[in-house]
Amino acid sequence: MPPQRLAAGAHQERFPREAEEFRPRGAVRWIVADSGDTDGMRLSPHCYAVTGLAYSPPWCVNAGFIVGDVETLVIDTGGNALAGQTVHGYALAARPENRLRVLNTEKHFDHIGGNTFFRVRGIDIWGHHALARTPAEFAAEISEFNNGIPNAQRRAAGEAAAFFHGTQLTNPNRAIEHEIRLELGNCAVEILLTPGHTDTNISAWAPDDGVLFTGDCLIAEYIPNLDAGGPADWEIWLASIDRLEALRPETLVMGHGPIAGGSEVRKVIERVRGVLREAIRLGHSPTA
Repeated sequence: MPPQRLAAGAHQERFPREAEEFRPRGAVRWIVADSGDTDGMRLSPHCYAVTGLAYSPPWCVNAGFIVGDVETLVIDTGGNALAGQTVHGYALAARPENRLRVLNTEKHFDHIGGNTFFRVRGIDIWGHHALARTPAEFAAEISEFNNGIPNAQRRAAGEAAAFFHGTQLTNPNRAIEHEIRLELGNCAVEILLTPGHTDTNISAWAPDDGVLFTGDCLIAEYIPNLDAGGPADWEIWLASIDRLEALRPETLVMGHGPIAGGSEVRKVIERVRGVLREAIRLGHSPTA
């Protein structure tokens, strides 16, 4: 089924708002959630991070969710259906009565592999209008994953199939063509187009909480993956980073690596910016 596109001018969705509660914003604060199932994940009154989901070593991938009074926005679903099941369970535990929707921050499979688990439950998945992966691309991803298994016997057994158990290629069914503002119920989220890493990259900003979900526009500790583009794309990426920096986020939930807060926010931004500038100067990716 082709994605359902937003009507022209539909820049905002609203749900009923009740009296707003404000809490002071600070650096990363691991607040104990009301539910024991989400202890250690809560970053702010509305924002949660699910970190360290498995993918191809040494990479792990992050997801998260933003909880309003009416709806919960899930941000990325991990690399396979089992990761999607994990994220789904945590998001439901935080506020079981809420409706769920999913936002994919980009097209790479480590961010969309868990979509299957949500979509078969009738949950809408939103993503950039150019996010449309093919079955051939998904098969190539599984083959590459299997070829990376160090042990010859495990490669021969095709153990990548275990990682992708129950996983089917599932693209977003709701297309984002321009920036929008979502009202989740006493919680606003701004959906921002932040291309560069790929042309499909999206970030989610919860201004009342000071929490920014960046996808792979920013990452921590890993070398940023520049291999999907070239110098022109990296210039666009730098402009996206400048824009995110101008928001003055207090907490970053990135596509990969640990959560950053306080003084670490600026360090992360400067590190990724430096890698991009050097790649532009040299004319090639640092991992080429």
